Amino acid sequence: MSIKKTLTRRTALLGMTSALAAPMIMRPRSAFAQADAITFVTWGGAYRDAVTEGTIKPFTEETGIAVNIIDTPDLAKVKAQVMTNNVEWDIFDAPGAMGASGEKEGYWEPIDPSVFDATDMTVAPTDTLLPFYTYAGGIAWDGDKYGEGEHPKTFADYFDLETFPGLRTFRDRPSETLEAALLADGVAPADLYPLDVDRAFAALDRIKSEVASWVSATPQTIALLRTGEVDYSYTYASRVKTTAKEGGNIQFSFDQTLNGLEYLAVVKNAPNKENAMRFLAFAMRPEIQAATMELLGNTPVSKAAVPLISDESRKWLPDLSDPNHLVMNDQWWAEEFETVTRRFKEWVLT
Repeated sequence: MSIKKTLTRRTALLGMTSALAAPMIMRPRSAFAQADAITFVTWGGAYRDAVTEGTIKPFTEETGIAVNIIDTPDLAKVKAQVMTNNVEWDIFDAPGAMGASGEKEGYWEPIDPSVFDATDMTVAPTDTLLPFYTYAGGIAWDGDKYGEGEHPKTFADYFDLETFPGLRTFRDRPSETLEAALLADGVAPADLYPLDVDRAFAALDRIKSEVASWVSATPQTIALLRTGEVDYSYTYASRVKTTAKEGGNIQFSFDQTLNGLEYLAVVKNAPNKENAMRFLAFAMRPEIQAATMELLGNTPVSKAAVPLISDESRKWLPDLSDPNHLVMNDQWWAEEFETVTRRFKEWVLT
């Protein structure tokens, strides 16, 4: 099944322990393979804790396969490993644009569709990408610092430095950031793709001086708010949900969100491919999806998992029938991610 059929349809979405990342060490590929183990590259902080509790621990308990965790997925490192045939990683936790670009470049192993119940999935897997969940990105602030009317709610607000002065964050990648810029500049969500890249960068030029951090590690989107180093932050509903139990009063706006798929992919020539495929199959079980998404606050891909999630957690899921929200187009990013990323990184440094 092609990406085009599965990643670009808005209706598909409507249906619906830790270790620091280490520099790559060049060794013979066979040295990376471990009996009864896999290496999983995922996101840190509360996200990693939720995936560990909901998916990784029960997987290891059932199979005896240990999961070594590396923080912060980086597609450039995947490219280097695959191109040199020195692959250290087995599973890659990829946001939509990153996953789709990696599929186009041939960085992932084919997935056997027979190990999943496709009838239970709101979005079918592609040849090499397994949809894991739907996430919502948007605007957060400290509710103890800003009351009603004192903080941005939409991306137009986020780019309005006169009405809402202060420091902001954005991710250190163009996907999500360019979409937010175009929404702020008045483009309707339904008319966003193909992205007007020049217009997006022009909009970003207007707030660049107030972006205090281009965040790579997702937990920083919340940590910078907690410490008062920024006034507002681009982050995720799931991140704000999981921080509530840690204290503080971080708030999130559901007035406008960017919504996309998160994928699990097995890296090409992964040293522990068979075990990695077992992990993917395990992660799609309804009870595992429900347990993990209950902790994360994201929308499961498994249809059978949705009724298992509490009413409280469902409050953190955006209403994708609202035309003010955007469903991201991974097919567009599959073609443009590498080129636009180069331009974006150069622009950040200038």
